[in-house]
Amino acid sequence: MTDSQSLFDLAFSDAPDLTLERKHAASFGGLICGVDEAGRGPWAGPVVTAAVILDYDRVPEGLNDSKKLTEATRERLFEQIVSSAHVAVASASPASIDRDNIRAATLSAMVRAVKGLAKPPAYVLVDGRDVPAGLRQPGQALIKGDGRCLCVAAASIVAKVTRDRMMVRLDEQLPGYGFARHKGYGVPQHQAALNRLGPCPHHRMSFRPVRLAAGEQS
Repeated sequence: MTDSQSLFDLAFSDAPDLTLERKHAASFGGLICGVDEAGRGPWAGPVVTAAVILDYDRVPEGLNDSKKLTEATRERLFEQIVSSAHVAVASASPASIDRDNIRAATLSAMVRAVKGLAKPPAYVLVDGRDVPAGLRQPGQALIKGDGRCLCVAAASIVAKVTRDRMMVRLDEQLPGYGFARHKGYGVPQHQAALNRLGPCPHHRMSFRPVRLAAGEQS
């Protein structure tokens, strides 16, 4: 191990590290891609997936699970990631979520994100329990992967910031639901808006609270 590697490991000692990336880079001799999603749980809006191949000579400092970071930190890291790494994003609409179910829609979007990368990776590390069918590369599913390896942490940040920005724009079109504040999640404010206004076209009708609210409005 070089001195620069030792310093790199120390810098990220309280965050995801390079253990898995190094292992698979050595095994496959190629680019390693991290994949994650944002928005599986909300009642409204898309699920967004991101695929990221980091430049390990230009890793933004402070990469971590997006849920552990402040909004300002996520925004800063997002800009650094997209300017230094290979990044691709794909989403699944509420209509596709209702048609296919949230798991299938998410996995399909992950495949499209990986296929959208400018450089094909040699190996894919996916946050969660599933390696999506349809990938051209071998891969590994990692429970809490966004807290375990850097490329998946980067993907979690890109997916989260992208989706949050989409929900802010949606709030401008439909201000009554409060999407900019709760991002479509099932908080009391969102439930109250649903009860008052009923679902909009961006709600996931297959999710029980939305379905119930639609019944009350009919």
